[in-house]
Amino acid sequence: MDVLINVFVALHVIGIGSLLGGFLTQMKAMGAGTARMVPAMLHGALTMLVTGVALVGLREGQGAELNHVKIGVKLAVLVVILALVYVKRDEERVGKGVFGAVGGLTVANVFIATLWT
Repeated sequence: MDVLINVFVALHVIGIGSLLGGFLTQMKAMGAGTARMVPAMLHGALTMLVTGVALVGLREGQGAELNHVKIGVKLAVLVVILALVYVKRDEERVGKGVFGAVGGLTVANVFIATLWT
């Protein structure tokens, strides 16, 4: 079971990398006002959602004590990110505020995951 959990953790980190990497590649375009939501951002957010839910289920199945408030906050932030990316995915240009919010929320989610004990 531990190997399966580690695989899902690795996939979760890959999802974060895809979402954040997609954002970072568009930073220059954001400054020029031509940023767009790239497919990597949508796929990364979806990967994070699926693997995160799987990790919670696997850990619950092991009988582990989980911080459900932390998980709920992370899920809420991810749902907002996913909604923004999904709604704006077909637009040629995304406003700086919306695009910056996706990046900021993604970084916030990483900090919630690592610093909230």
